[in-house]
Amino acid sequence: MNRTQPAGLGRRMHQLARVALGQLPRNTRHAFYRWMIDCDPQPDPRLELGIAATGRDLEACFSLLHDAYVASGFMRPDASGLRVTPYHALPTTTTLYARFDGQIVGTLSIIREGVFGFPLQSVFKLTALRTQPGRIAEISALAVHPQFRKTGGTVLFPLMKFMYEYCTGYFDTRHLVIAVNPNKIEMYESLLFFQRLQAQVVDNYDFANGAPAVGATLDLQAAPAIFRAVYEGRPGRKDLHRYFTRTPLPHIRFPARPYFTTNDPVMSPALLDHFFNQRTQIFSQLDERRRQLLHAIYHEEAYSKVLPALTQRSADNAALRRYRRHSMRCPAWFLGGHANAARVPLEVVNVSLHGFLARADAALPKHAQGKVCVGLGAGCISTAQAKAVRHEPTAQGHFVGFRIDEPDLAWQRCISHLESSEDPAADLHPTVRFDDPEKARSGEALETA
Repeated sequence: MNRTQPAGLGRRMHQLARVALGQLPRNTRHAFYRWMIDCDPQPDPRLELGIAATGRDLEACFSLLHDAYVASGFMRPDASGLRVTPYHALPTTTTLYARFDGQIVGTLSIIREGVFGFPLQSVFKLTALRTQPGRIAEISALAVHPQFRKTGGTVLFPLMKFMYEYCTGYFDTRHLVIAVNPNKIEMYESLLFFQRLQAQVVDNYDFANGAPAVGATLDLQAAPAIFRAVYEGRPGRKDLHRYFTRTPLPHIRFPARPYFTTNDPVMSPALLDHFFNQRTQIFSQLDERRRQLLHAIYHEEAYSKVLPALTQRSADNAALRRYRRHSMRCPAWFLGGHANAARVPLEVVNVSLHGFLARADAALPKHAQGKVCVGLGAGCISTAQAKAVRHEPTAQGHFVGFRIDEPDLAWQRCISHLESSEDPAADLHPTVRFDDPEKARSGEALETA
């Protein structure tokens, strides 16, 4: 009894403080939130941040998330003790963790748009956002251990910084979107300057057990200038601009990437089976369309054994894609086979064993054929004969699908690495970013290839 009374008193005081703060003008509230910022540029050395790539780390993240969501009323208790969603099965989803003294105490998931879309699309429209250049990712599944929720951002701010650096430097993301409870939205608006997707609050958001939700977005390309205008000149631990854009945190373990890939898939057949068939029954609950999409993504036999079964009709028509696509961002050029052809600069956005999708500033001739040169990684260049087989003009440029009938050894080795059955994120350490000079040198090398 003596232990529950202070806890109850603390909750009541917190509720009263929230009500009192809510009575203040919006600008005053936001200024108060910014005044409360405490970003330690030298966190406790016991803090580690990384990508959850092993069954043990994923289990701990999903368990922490389950307990936080149940306590908040965002989900009903699950017999597994885990909160796992279908989006966690996709190679376009990355789960980050914060570990303190060996225990995972914080997590969030970054869901870049994949075959299932986004969770918040069920209630929020992204039509206007899609007209802008750059990829979109939803920040979801955020949880911090109760012991670290009132410690001045000891875990939350480093986790947010990790998210920011990973999205801008490794995940090829420009726009973030979130769907959060109305009593949490002002933290994102006041500190990070998220803008609401719509004025109205959604009263019933199925992805959060019917709780109300507010949708918002942040343009990561515009964010540094906004942060600088608001935070520059403030005391060091309150300068969120410096913290996000200039302060190095050696506590973060970024993914090692020998190639210019843009995501970090970790779901091996064993992990998919464990989390989606054994610990939960998520795969068995998927509709036929989502089952087909999973089989199209994970086409290897080892995966098909653990994926949810298809009906015979679906199995006969499920060849949505013959080869798995791997998300990349790398420089390339195309030289048509006709006389006086000029090199056309390209940006490759995904690759497969016998083709790739690239963005060009100008349209290519229909069914164009010629030589293509692609910088797959630092010092790794592939050249081959290719044919344009698909064109799609968009506001962001012309997207062209190329077929390669005879990929060279460099291309084959790259695809073999990307489709290796070994854990692709087992070795994590600082490595090449999108803005790393190695990538620029690779682009320069293309000019002489």
